[in-house]
Amino acid sequence: MQPRLELRLSQRLMLTPQLQQAIKLLQLSRLELQESVTQQLEDNPLLEEAASGSDDLPVEPGSGDEALESAQQEAEPRDEAVTAEVTGDEVAGQDSARSWDESFNDARQWRSGDARSEREDRPSFEQTTAQATSLEDHLLWQLALSPLDASEQAVGANIIGNLDEDGYLRVPLEDLVADSGLSSVRILHVLKAIQAFDPVGVAARDLRECLLAQLEQLGLTGTLADTIIRHHLPELQGARFTALAKSLGASVDAVARAAQVIEGLEPKPGRPFCAAENHAVIPDVYVVKEDGQWVVLLNDDGMPKFRINADYRLLLAGKRDSSDAARAFLDDKFRSAQWLIRSLEQRNKTIVRVVESIVKIQEPFFEHGIQHMRPMVLRDVAEAVALHESTISRATDNKYLHCAQGIFELKFFFNTRVGRSHEGLRDLSSVAVREMIRKMIHDENAHHPLKDEEIAARLKAHNVKLARRTVSKYRMELRIPSAPRRMRAS
Repeated sequence: MQPRLELRLSQRLMLTPQLQQAIKLLQLSRLELQESVTQQLEDNPLLEEAASGSDDLPVEPGSGDEALESAQQEAEPRDEAVTAEVTGDEVAGQDSARSWDESFNDARQWRSGDARSEREDRPSFEQTTAQATSLEDHLLWQLALSPLDASEQAVGANIIGNLDEDGYLRVPLEDLVADSGLSSVRILHVLKAIQAFDPVGVAARDLRECLLAQLEQLGLTGTLADTIIRHHLPELQGARFTALAKSLGASVDAVARAAQVIEGLEPKPGRPFCAAENHAVIPDVYVVKEDGQWVVLLNDDGMPKFRINADYRLLLAGKRDSSDAARAFLDDKFRSAQWLIRSLEQRNKTIVRVVESIVKIQEPFFEHGIQHMRPMVLRDVAEAVALHESTISRATDNKYLHCAQGIFELKFFFNTRVGRSHEGLRDLSSVAVREMIRKMIHDENAHHPLKDEEIAARLKAHNVKLARRTVSKYRMELRIPSAPRRMRAS
């Protein structure tokens, strides 16, 4: 065969950088979107944040969800279109040949005033939030007040520095001996001293040592609770009180009272000093009922609104010079700003459409609660709004909804189907079945908790077909322990 040249014509879909930006904005959470648009505001000089009720040249939004569905409908705006859009009644009659120096001086004065205003609005030093004390700082403060000598305090600082977030020492004792050069007896002396610090039981090497240190502080050494922790901790974890009573030669009531004492101890001494913070969830949409109809309202509080800077619009409205590199730069930034505004508008419309479809399918949930949740998958919503399933997945990722039932992630409304025992009955959602299991366990007899087989039998009586292993799976997803661990002695 000889090499030859062939000309072939074909069509294929391609994602332009603008479409990739639109898709990325759609899947961002509220916090990530705020960070992204703030970065765009800093990078693009033509963008500025519009004050509420301000008059500015509007930028028309995108034509619809089709911009996210088909790359063939995307086209770069022509230079003539750019000139036409920035020219209008608002800029008519104004001097379009303003010098660059004049514009720069105006911007410099505006920025200088803004900087002064920012410094004036900044809170005082006394109003700043104090930093929470960490476990390490709390222990080092107590170590400095302890009667240990300098070498022992150095070992103590090494021990404190090797504690995990739960307050346990995970470093072998041999490593501490090798690092300090002290004997193992002195190392144990320092370790026992730290375990008596607040919180008691910190720097323990396992759960047994942690609980025993707390019992010693309470003066309960040698009691039945001490014996159970030392020799029968696995039986206690399995709530096998009858076997424990027989093994210890004590009554079941005495074992139950000792178990209550042990339950009052702290298995993770570092928990109060955990650095994890709880952040309030800000919903992306609100679902409210108005005039008997469910209405979806977009939450745009705190989200910046953009407009094109008036000074740069005047510069773009002037005579075009193809050799002017600055003008070409402004044209590129104008197209980027215009597409960003369109993408944000399109993102909001897509989210509202998707939530409206979810509300329509899950209307029984909004009316009556979680037990009336219907099974729903991405395909159901995609067919209702004529979008691809991947678009629905992006639109519901890390988005939250506020309604009369509470605040829920949009992914919460997607769940699998659970079959019924008899034909003709509507399938239940897995969320509704988990709620049925949770309610059964909540109402059970604490002295005779329901086993998974008994829960499956009760569900079958409600025409819910569910295997025992599936009941166990749903129970673990609800973080409910097994029946032996839930049992309480009479």
